[in-house]
Amino acid sequence: MKGATFGEVFAVKEFRVLFGSFVLLIAGDVVKMLALSVLVYARTGSAGLSAAAYMAGWLPFIVGGLFLLSLADRVAPRALMIAGEVVRAVTCLVLAYAELPVWALLALVLATGLFSPVFMAARAAMLPEVLPGDAFVLGRSVLNVASASAQIVGLAAGGAFLAVTGPSGGLAVTSALSVVAAVVLRVGLPHRPARVVREAGRVLSGWGDAVRETLRVNRRLVGDRRVRGLLLAQWLPCVCVAGAEAMVVPYLDGEGRAGMVLAAAAGGMAVSEFVVGRFARPELRERLSLPLAVLLGAPWVGFALAPGVGWAAVLAALGAAGLAYQLGLQRRFVDVVPEETRGQAFGLQSAGLMTGQALGAAVVGALGEAAGPATAIAVAGVAGILVALALTGILRPPALTAEPRPSRAR
Repeated sequence: MKGATFGEVFAVKEFRVLFGSFVLLIAGDVVKMLALSVLVYARTGSAGLSAAAYMAGWLPFIVGGLFLLSLADRVAPRALMIAGEVVRAVTCLVLAYAELPVWALLALVLATGLFSPVFMAARAAMLPEVLPGDAFVLGRSVLNVASASAQIVGLAAGGAFLAVTGPSGGLAVTSALSVVAAVVLRVGLPHRPARVVREAGRVLSGWGDAVRETLRVNRRLVGDRRVRGLLLAQWLPCVCVAGAEAMVVPYLDGEGRAGMVLAAAAGGMAVSEFVVGRFARPELRERLSLPLAVLLGAPWVGFALAPGVGWAAVLAALGAAGLAYQLGLQRRFVDVVPEETRGQAFGLQSAGLMTGQALGAAVVGALGEAAGPATAIAVAGVAGILVALALTGILRPPALTAEPRPSRAR
């Protein structure tokens, strides 16, 4: 099977629009999380509350993923993505200028975050519609590279940017980026009807129906052995590496260079996603899923030797390079998910991943408190290897069935 090229992917106007709005989204979110964390710390002086503010936008994923994801298939995708940008823009302006108490700031972020998995699912489910076949996998690779690159640039420049504008100014900039993204989506994307309306002529009549339908479809997806296996394969290895990365800051406590290690990890992910997505043929990409998933955990075991900052950065980059294993699962995931529930399936994958990473960070963090950060990171690496090996039957692509040979005439 011939692989797609970047030229073919970017030749599709709808993908260029999705890509441009995605870059604005990631850049804005990096600035938003930094600004909110700085704002809360300036008001309270609490490092714990500051960290909670930094992660608050991701915490509601489990609730939105469990109860609201059916909206991703039952509302027109362009309208849903634009609504997400408008909600983000208004939320950031309120956070910046409404002078809310800290508890109200966090409550607002949590409440609006409930819909984040729905907005993200609408974008993810639209991608295979505009990029069929292998172009979809390369499109996912491009978005992953853009996400990692934006995180590197955002984390590197965010502190300096906020020093000039202040947290309120940073939140206002995020609001402006969201408005621009909404305009780009409105002008650049044609209208597409909701998948369920298009496929089955059904609509939901209220929030109660949306919740019931979400629960019903989630049970249906998880009950399918093929879908469940691919979901677990996309979740579990990443849970372990998230726990390892969560320990980098306490591991380098006092050196002030944890950002270097985390930036190296993002760089390793970006390079690997680019190389595997662009240069590995589709069949090779799927065969690489298992070894790359093992690579995801293996380098972190080296932290048992207490490496310095330089070697820690190398190990983190190598480990994060294994995240490209997911590219080999994307085509199979699209193939086994019914088209009318594709948005919810992608939303469930994203919500489970976010939730699992939070749980992984909490578990490894507790281990770090008891045994020390270096030991906790190494144990997370070992767990990552064992999980990948346990998932061999899923990570290894199905063997091609050989065609029966015609019998010779005697």
